[in-house]
Amino acid sequence: MAREGISMVDIAELLNVRYATVNDKVNGKYRFYYDEALKIKEAFFPNCTLEYLFENDNEQTA
Repeated sequence: MAREGISMVDIAELLNVRYATVNDKVNGKYRFYYDEALKIKEAFFPNCTLEYLFENDNEQTA
């Protein structure tokens, strides 16, 4: 998000939710629904895959 200049406020406005909701989802407290993830990808990151955008930093490959 930082590299592209996209803020959580931008995402909150796109999804029509509160900043706090986006903050909780970005920080892993709640999950993004598929339709939300797709909307974010299409609006802000059209050249990235959903897997790349929403991979969990806590998951490590063997």
